[in-house]
Amino acid sequence: MLVHSRKARWVLWAVFLVLFLPLFALPLLVVLGASFATHWSGVLPSDLTTANYRAATRGEALQALTTSLLTAVAASLLALAVGTWAALAGAALKKRHRRLMDALFVLPVAVPPVVVGLSVLVAFSQPPLLLNGTRWIVVTAHTVLVTAFAHQSVSAALARLDPAYEQAAASLGARPAHVLWRVRLPLLLPSLTGAAGLCFALSMGELSATMMLYPPDWTPLPVLIHAATDRGALFTGSAVAVVLMATTLLVLVAVSRVRSRASYR
Repeated sequence: MLVHSRKARWVLWAVFLVLFLPLFALPLLVVLGASFATHWSGVLPSDLTTANYRAATRGEALQALTTSLLTAVAASLLALAVGTWAALAGAALKKRHRRLMDALFVLPVAVPPVVVGLSVLVAFSQPPLLLNGTRWIVVTAHTVLVTAFAHQSVSAALARLDPAYEQAAASLGARPAHVLWRVRLPLLLPSLTGAAGLCFALSMGELSATMMLYPPDWTPLPVLIHAATDRGALFTGSAVAVVLMATTLLVLVAVSRVRSRASYR
């Protein structure tokens, strides 16, 4: 094949570098460079310092990071529970009903996040379920936004699942609940951990819906980054953004290790 030739590999690498560096790597490198700078008047930053990171890991920034972590973990767990339950229930439905359920779960992704934020704000600003002004309205909005990804991931894994394992367990007298907990869910564990990691990453970076909902005592890190850059503190905001990226990547690496171990069980 063409890709096995040396010339083709060089071409593919060249295309990859031309597309990857300007579109993905370069913006991140610019943010990383700005996080160590106090001025940037030329091609490279000047007056390098670590003071931006001292500000990004203390006080308000540290509290915002904790808020983002707690929100992302809560939203990921709720989304995983709801999405998995819906995927398992949908697998037993007829095809047209399953498509309807899929459409309902994908709907929050098909509209702008700010619309989801407004919907949650309107829905939970009146009794009997008054969440406006509390941290739970932020968790609810994030859960609504990321549940679709958990549902789609588990649904795809269920479609690939070999029914022979469940049939063998049932033929040996295992009850449906036993089959679910001891056969189905363990087989789905790699997909569940992957879905949890995706939901966590999306929640950590969510801004549009959060801006409409967050109370003053529950400010996630993306909101703090937006506020810092909006008032002109670009270099401090860049340091906070690097902290956000690094924290998210560390959690995703940990989730990836768990997923790898689950795959080899």
